Amino acid sequence: MRAPPRKNKGAPLMAELFDDSGYDLVTPVAAYLMAFLGSALGLRCTTRAMLVTHSWRPGWLALGAGAIGSGIWTMHFIAMLGFHVPGGEIRYDLPLTFLSLGVAVVVVGIGVFVVGYRGASPLTLGVSGLVTGLGVAAMHYLGMAAMRVSGSAIHYDPLTVAASVVIAVVAATAALWAAVQVRGMLWSLAASLIMGVAVTGMHYTGMAALTVHRHAGGPTGFDGVSSVRLVVPMLVGPMVFLLLAAVIVMFDPLMVMGTPDEARATAPTPRRPASPAATPVPDPHRPLRDWPTERPPGRG
Repeated sequence: MRAPPRKNKGAPLMAELFDDSGYDLVTPVAAYLMAFLGSALGLRCTTRAMLVTHSWRPGWLALGAGAIGSGIWTMHFIAMLGFHVPGGEIRYDLPLTFLSLGVAVVVVGIGVFVVGYRGASPLTLGVSGLVTGLGVAAMHYLGMAAMRVSGSAIHYDPLTVAASVVIAVVAATAALWAAVQVRGMLWSLAASLIMGVAVTGMHYTGMAALTVHRHAGGPTGFDGVSSVRLVVPMLVGPMVFLLLAAVIVMFDPLMVMGTPDEARATAPTPRRPASPAATPVPDPHRPLRDWPTERPPGRG
């Protein structure tokens, strides 16, 4: 049984991270599964991009970036659905919520395209990981800024916020490295499991930085849309996109099996047999002493 929330007089009331259904692990597990799914699909798409010609590469990279970005954002939104403030109603600002989704996809796309075309050199990987990680952190805190709690004020602990940003940068760098280096289905799944832990851990670290100060007798009317009304329109789009990405990957047997494309990409280019050297033809205008003295093979 979960312990009741603290109600110390004069102390800020910490918001609970889970809903009142009694299944405290439901929301985090669902959020992790979405992060894992988006990472797995994104890694397979970027792997495919590394094995095709340049004309097809942008499409696969865009699909991979969309899958990873949608997975991260869907994880964030599902986790936010489990956020509960005792005695307070939570609503969300629609423009900021949609903006956080766009930021997630765009910043992941920047990182994926840079390493997809420039490779995973230390400098490229470091800069891309920093930009993408900061963007993922911005997505998280934009989503948090979109939250409205009735009769409450939201505050953040700076040290915990900084820790969440560091986790986001490290997770983004590792994800970009895996996107261009990891080959094979099993290795991609293992990398996706780790990426799911890192992304979900970043989210809940950021949530740990949050405190909600309740104001007794505060105003009851406030703007925003309730999570119940928001859940369907906000989840349908990313979920449909992830489903389409999954179908594309499933119907690409070379990506599922992993080996044929990789063998073709890593196999050395067959060399044509060298043609025999032509027998030199003497120049009739050259003096006899300058003619070649070698005889063609097989002649005595």
